[in-house]
This record gives sequence, C-alpha cells and structure tokens, in this order.
Amino acid sequence: MTSLPADPTPAPHPSLELRILPSMAEFDASAWDGLLAMQQRPTPFMRHAYLQALEVSGSATAESGWQPCHLSLWQGGALVGACPMYLKSHSYGEYVFDFAWARAYAEHGLDYFPKAVIAVPFTPVPGSRLLVADDSLRAPLLHAATQFCGEQEISSLHLLFGAAPDLQAAQDIALMQRENVQFHWYNRDVQAGDAGPYADFDDFLAGLQQDKRKKIRQERRKVQAAGVTFHHACGTQIREADWDFFYQCYERTYLEHGNAPYLTPAFFAAMRTQMPENWLLFIAEREGRPIAASLIAIDAPGTGPRHAYGRYWGAIERVDCLHFEACYYQPIEWCIRQGLQRFEGGAQGEHKMARALMPVRTPSAHWLAHAGFAQAVERYLARESQGMAEYQRALQEHSPLKHPQ
Repeated sequence: MTSLPADPTPAPHPSLELRILPSMAEFDASAWDGLLAMQQRPTPFMRHAYLQALEVSGSATAESGWQPCHLSLWQGGALVGACPMYLKSHSYGEYVFDFAWARAYAEHGLDYFPKAVIAVPFTPVPGSRLLVADDSLRAPLLHAATQFCGEQEISSLHLLFGAAPDLQAAQDIALMQRENVQFHWYNRDVQAGDAGPYADFDDFLAGLQQDKRKKIRQERRKVQAAGVTFHHACGTQIREADWDFFYQCYERTYLEHGNAPYLTPAFFAAMRTQMPENWLLFIAEREGRPIAASLIAIDAPGTGPRHAYGRYWGAIERVDCLHFEACYYQPIEWCIRQGLQRFEGGAQGEHKMARALMPVRTPSAHWLAHAGFAQAVERYLARESQGMAEYQRALQEHSPLKHPQ
C-alpha cells in the first residue's frame, strides 16, 4: 500500500512535533492508555493492548487492507496527542457504509482507495478517538490528519464512531458530518427521575409494554424448553478451552455467510492474556455439551460508570430464539445484577427495539480531497440527515417502554 513519508506533515503548533508511526508498537503503552483515561468516553477497544493485538495477530495490517498509520503529537518528548489511523484499500469492517461513494469515484475514473480512517478496526463501538492531553489539541490533531491525507494524495479521511468532543473538533474544522443509528439498552434513566436501576430482570420486564413483555417471556421459554442452559465466566475465569470453543462458534458464523472471519485466533489469545478483565463469555449447553457462545466486552471495575458491549456470537446447533437469549437477555440480566449502566447491542438491527434496546445517534465525520465530490457528498448528506431524523422519530414512536424516555 502507501509508503509513509520520511518528512511528515508539519506540526500544527511550533512547540509540537507531529509523528506518523507505522504500528502501535512505536507507542509506550502507559502513555497511550494515560491519554485514553483522560477522555470523555474511553472504551476497552481504544486500549493500547487491543489495538496492538489487532496488528500483531495479523487482523489489521496492510495485507488485510488496514495499513497502520497512526498520528501522534509530542511536546518536549511527551506524548500529548494520538489517534489510531489506517490507510484502507477497501471499505469492509467499518460499519459506516461508503460503498456508493467508492462506486461514484470509479465511474468517474478516480481512485477512492487508499482512503484513511480514524477508527477501531471491525469495532462499531462509539467512543473517544482523538486522544489529547488538552482539549485545545483535538482540532489541530484532526486538521493534521487532513493535511497528511492531502499531501499524500489520499482521497478522503473518515472519523468513525467518535465521541462528542471528537465530532465537535470535526465541526470546528468544517468536516462533513453523517448520522447513523445503533440500539443500546439502559439500566433505567435515573437522571430522568426514575426509581433507580432495575432490581432484577422481572423489574425490567415490568417497565415494558405488555406485548413486548409477553414476547420476551415466550422467547426465553422456548430456549428453556429446548433443554438449553447457560453459564458465564468473566476475566481469568474464562478457560482456554472456552476461548477455543467460542472461536469455533465465531468462525462458523462468518463461514455460514460466505466470509472469512475478520479476527484471527491469535487476536483472541492476546485478549485472554493481556485484557482478561474486559471480557465476559456466555456459553449455552444442551445435554452437557456446549452449543453456542456469546462474547461480551465490559469496562473493567474501578473505571467509573461501567458499560457492556455486545460483540460476537455463534452456534453449532440451531435452537429457536437462542440468538436472542445469548446476545440480549443473558447479557442484560447480567448487567442488572452487576449494576452496569448500559449495554450496547452493536451495529444495525431494528429488531433490537423489541428487546428494549433503544435508538441512539452514532455520528461520523468525513473529509474528501476532491472539491467537486465533496460538494456532491455534502448535498447528499443534507438529504440523508433529514431522512435519518425522520427515521429516529418513527423509531421513538414505537418504543417498547411503558413510559418512553
């Protein structure tokens, strides 16, 4: 793919040094994670160990179409700003879809690839992307990324699933903004005057409209009637054999859809040894044999308000409603018992609303080097934004909650 420049883009301020680094191994892990801890919305997926495991395992590399090209700002030898950036030769594994943009470029004889993304590969989880020691550095860091792309003749830059301060910085330097929707479950909205977190799963069900409550109970009974039971393990309690079984299920899900899995066994081996506190595994069994698994990421204890993130699932036997039980009901029940504030259900899926996962805005920001295409995309996004607003209003009108928040 693209060769990184020997003389990178000038720093955005005379006292700062900008470096383009070809791998996460070039960063000190404690310095990177120290910046992450200072941000509004840190997630486990922005940890140094997570991003480095993607590279070392062969999951996110130039060969897989994700060439690491990370931006960093230095002041007096100290890391004061950084973001994970990749040069892409395709648009897969991003979950903010720009296939139509790439086709339009091709139809006009223009190269859309390589493009640059500031994102966590294969991970559509909203969170901080621009890690800075001071808020005043956020917009300059992003501006430096656009300058780099312009100088290297890279078609575009895309900041995906950023936190609110990241999107504000994008707005400050006139990047185009785009909205999408995900579906998240909340452990009751205490700030809205509710009585507090749910006491148990039945308390949660009591807050739903009757038809939705009835449907969930019916789906859970189907799984129980099929003789399926669940157990879960967290952190170092997840055995190596459990991780191996999970990968068997995960790989099978991709192969059934005609694709190779994005993540390699080596990546999950790194998660087991380097980030065990951030993982929760549910295993479904029938007649003493494991038949399905659901892997959930969680914020580590002691990191402030904790959230859970639905990530991967798979099954080696088909059981009616097993997916809903493994991916929604078991994790929600666990979150209630542990007092977690939010469970994110992942990308797409209106069916999640019937399970009380509510629509949430997930913005992204975009810069295109070609002025003509930038103007065309800006007009398109204005129309898309209106449609997305109407779509979100329609979703809210069909809330499963007795008293919509």
